[in-house]
Amino acid sequence: MSAAPIPQPYPRISDPDDKAYGCLDTNTLKPHPYKIPVEVLTQMIREAIDKANQKSSRESISIPADATTEDLSKAYRRAGKDLFRYFKRYYEDPASTAHQVYKKHYRDVGVEQFRSRVIQKGRMNSGWRYQFLLLDCAVHSQRFKSVSDLGLAEADFSAVIEFVKPDLPPLSLYVSVKNRRNTLGGQDWPKSIRALETVAMNDRNRIGPYCCVFGIAMDRGQRSIKIEQRTGQAYSANTEVWLSDFLWPFFANYSYEEIMKLVLDVLLSVQESEKLISQIQAPDEVLESFGLECRKAGLVNDEGYFDDPYKLIQFFCK
Repeated sequence: MSAAPIPQPYPRISDPDDKAYGCLDTNTLKPHPYKIPVEVLTQMIREAIDKANQKSSRESISIPADATTEDLSKAYRRAGKDLFRYFKRYYEDPASTAHQVYKKHYRDVGVEQFRSRVIQKGRMNSGWRYQFLLLDCAVHSQRFKSVSDLGLAEADFSAVIEFVKPDLPPLSLYVSVKNRRNTLGGQDWPKSIRALETVAMNDRNRIGPYCCVFGIAMDRGQRSIKIEQRTGQAYSANTEVWLSDFLWPFFANYSYEEIMKLVLDVLLSVQESEKLISQIQAPDEVLESFGLECRKAGLVNDEGYFDDPYKLIQFFCK
């Protein structure tokens, strides 16, 4: 990573024994003047769930309620092709996956891939849900001077907050919401930090200092600044990681547990509980469509078995 950006001139925690040493001193910011009523927050949760479902469905296969037999058949064939593309794109690594599926039947591999894709779709849906909800909480909290939906790959929203001291210019927060810390791999953090901070630095409408935040919606804990292990130096003194126990109270004035209980209340009221992954059955038509794609690619023999691991290496690597 290139030289770290110059630290922004906002109040920071100066006690070296504090785990949040060097982070924004939030006691200098204007506090929450108001608590969003439960009934309002509940409606916000419903809307966040609906918007997330529109953005990325949790359903394994999207089938309209009024689908005909022909529509159903088309949906299954399309799902089988999507499953094949997922198989090619989201392998563990070429060698390990080739070794794992060698001598396995495409139906067994297809079931495993189908369930893995359901897990991935659920995680993506949850990510959108809490991104939408956190933004709405910031908007309705009345704590912030302004909140803007950025909708960028690098940053989800920005929020401007004033300090208690009226002579200080407001602080602009640039927030990227992630499900969990491991959403970003270790090698991805420097690039993501740099990209988020570039958004902040290039914002021509910004007045005053900025602070960049990676908001982790579902990992417990407080906050920290990412440190490069080799040098022991911060990637950027202006970029912090806020875990769920700090993130939700800051923007919503509700604890992480309170938010999750309210989300559960809404889910219980609008839909039946989801099946366990082990209970999910892949439709035969989807598996046959997946198998057909495997045959077209020359990955399985006449009996439907992956019989040549080196063909799989070529398939994954090309």
